[in-house]
Amino acid sequence: TNIKESIEFLEEVSSHAKNVMISNASPLYHLPITIEGENLDERLVKRIAFAKERLYELRLISKAFEGDWELANEWNEETGDFGKNDVVGERIKNLKDEDFRRSYGYTERYRRQKEILNLPLFPTTTIGSFPQDKEVRRKRSQFRKGKISSAEYKKFIQDKIKGLIKFQENIGLDVLVHGEFERTDMVEFFAQKLDGIATTEKGWIISYGTRCYRPPIIYGDVSRPGPMTIDEISFAQKQTRKPVKGMLTGPVTILAWSYVREDIPVEEVAYQIALCLRDEIRDYEEKGIKIVQIDEPAFREKAPVKKRNWDKYFDWAVKSFNLIVSRAKAETQIHTHMCYSEFGEIIRYILKMDFDVITIEASRSKGDIIEYFQNVDFKRQIGLGVWDIHSPFVPSVEDMARIVKRALKAFPKENFWINPDCGLKTRDWPETEAALRNLVKLAYKLRKGE
Repeated sequence: TNIKESIEFLEEVSSHAKNVMISNASPLYHLPITIEGENLDERLVKRIAFAKERLYELRLISKAFEGDWELANEWNEETGDFGKNDVVGERIKNLKDEDFRRSYGYTERYRRQKEILNLPLFPTTTIGSFPQDKEVRRKRSQFRKGKISSAEYKKFIQDKIKGLIKFQENIGLDVLVHGEFERTDMVEFFAQKLDGIATTEKGWIISYGTRCYRPPIIYGDVSRPGPMTIDEISFAQKQTRKPVKGMLTGPVTILAWSYVREDIPVEEVAYQIALCLRDEIRDYEEKGIKIVQIDEPAFREKAPVKKRNWDKYFDWAVKSFNLIVSRAKAETQIHTHMCYSEFGEIIRYILKMDFDVITIEASRSKGDIIEYFQNVDFKRQIGLGVWDIHSPFVPSVEDMARIVKRALKAFPKENFWINPDCGLKTRDWPETEAALRNLVKLAYKLRKGE
């Protein structure tokens, strides 16, 4: 907290009120308990305050308001240019209009991708993650605690990837994934790979219900010191002739689920992250990865409550996505995945995103989402989630077919993908295998015209 600004506010309030009580502006449950015990740079520690530190700040504000500024001045001591990166600043400053659009239109991209990928009608895929069972969590815990070496952990992850590639090939999926066994959380994983973002060991907060997570802290200019996901994705691709999707979390979702610096516009932070992901796609292409998925589940979630502010928000949200893909080759197929979204009210913004394929939830709405895309004459490829992964129920071929047959009245079959509606991280292996086998059976039946 900037105590000087707080005192200026209090002085204004006290000029209109006889008695002033000082309190926090909102509940503290959205903050971790304390910064104590975290292994963070001391300069960062001086910049942030969790719940316990916020209460201490109330004491400092009270003392400063009474004229005792000694402790308050120490608390707000300047940390200089910590977190500043001139190279990142130059990249942002030099962005031009062409950095926010792909070189080729969708029609040409579709032609080239169809020729290279040679996928069947109704291609099947998953959204990215596969079950993280007790074995995966145990090995990760051992690695974090230093009980196994980096080499041992890497071999474990590679063995899991090998097994998953064989599993997907045996089932008959068309576009494969590496499973994300190395990822604890889709935002924290990338935060740990990027400069300008810090992560905590004990900074848990409630997300919803009993689900907790540790929000990263974006404190400085964000840059990519090196490839983040290349090792696992390229290793997976070497295990198969089928295409393997590269999996990235988009800037909007990283921002939505992090604590974000406030000294520069939020869109600038989004563009910094987007440039890191654009560089990652370049590395994917050098390794022969032909399909890249950019997950943006928080695209709608982060929108302002007041709809009059939507245009400004969605302008930079869309531009950050387009900045990521602007240098991708025409032959590189770009997917995006969204969930938990009311698409009807944001469809006009989604259409401005320069993806080739969008995968979305459809099973819980029984396909009602289809009409939103039908109303705007959607021409690109779409994968409607035909299986609700939030339920342990294994859908039958007939259950999935009902959604697909409804969708095919709105979309040409050449543009239709078949997939679950979200990642499979929280599911168990038996139900995952059973549901995926039914999903592939459905695709085979559709190809036969059944």
